[in-house]
Amino acid sequence: MNNWHEAEMLLRLADSRIAGIIERAGPCELIPHEGGFTGLSSAIIGQQLSNQVANIIRTRFRKLFENELPDHGHLLKLEDSVLRKAGLSFQKIKYLRGLAHWMKSGDLDFVALEGMDDEIAIQQLVQVKGIGRWTAEMYLMFSLNRPDVLPLGDAALEVAMKSLYGLPEKDWEKPAISIAEKWRPWRTVACWYLYRYHKMLKDGDAP
Repeated sequence: MNNWHEAEMLLRLADSRIAGIIERAGPCELIPHEGGFTGLSSAIIGQQLSNQVANIIRTRFRKLFENELPDHGHLLKLEDSVLRKAGLSFQKIKYLRGLAHWMKSGDLDFVALEGMDDEIAIQQLVQVKGIGRWTAEMYLMFSLNRPDVLPLGDAALEVAMKSLYGLPEKDWEKPAISIAEKWRPWRTVACWYLYRYHKMLKDGDAP
């Protein structure tokens, strides 16, 4: 488990806006989630959904595995109708089955993935149908706890950065990348705080 104290200290010095969020949110609580099929299936379920809805479906999905962590072998034995009742779309069922087949064949090696550089790991993951760059980045951030990931395709991050830094509605990515340079090598931690800021915005409690 990472201790993010050093990251918090450096981000406070590097960016006064992030420093303000750290002051409000407190210590970073980014801890590694499950990896492998469990972690990737969770990321796939979360695609294009709010956290609240995604978490409801994740809870139902996990219950299908008889108090065990979701695994690819068990998933392949489940009928589509059972997965649909858990709230999964036909498209996501297709993606999850595709991921399960990749794992069954041994073409996706999670042990090897842990030793890869971020970009190489992302390119490895996006070979699986249904895993785009955002899903791969979420896996690196939340399952592998890679410290320097910047998921520009993340809707919550987009809203937070536009609000906090006054970025334009269109073509916001280029200035966002420039701002994030000063967060290196802790862009993941900065994004974690921006997610907290996004929640503050939704709750009407932003600084």
